[in-house]
Amino acid sequence: MSQPPAPSAPYALVVDDDSLIRMTAMDILEDAGFRTFEAEDGDAAMALLAERHAVIVLLFTDVQMPGTRNGFAVARETARQWPHIAIVVASGNTRPEPGDLPDRARFIAKPFSADIVHTHLKEILPDGQKPASLRG
Repeated sequence: MSQPPAPSAPYALVVDDDSLIRMTAMDILEDAGFRTFEAEDGDAAMALLAERHAVIVLLFTDVQMPGTRNGFAVARETARQWPHIAIVVASGNTRPEPGDLPDRARFIAKPFSADIVHTHLKEILPDGQKPASLRG
């Protein structure tokens, strides 16, 4: 078992309506050194982002979820309102079409592994927003 994230560790928000996948993604991010918030749909994610956007550096979201916003909509709104937040969108069924993803967002196919997630995070997060384990 890994150490708990440091009190100064950056926050990530994981959004997925499947609790098992949400917990898996949270475990991967926590093992990398993030503290995590979770939401089970896009509407809950946007409400949480409105409250906590100042401390969140990463949005990790599924595409297909109940509610009024899918993961692509959450990603676009997040990029527009809070451009400092890095974005990873994951799906096992849906591939992004042109215009679905904001410019700097990454897409990962499900099922994903910790190695795949960590590789993308090393590439998209500025060093100042990375947990120590992802630097260098």
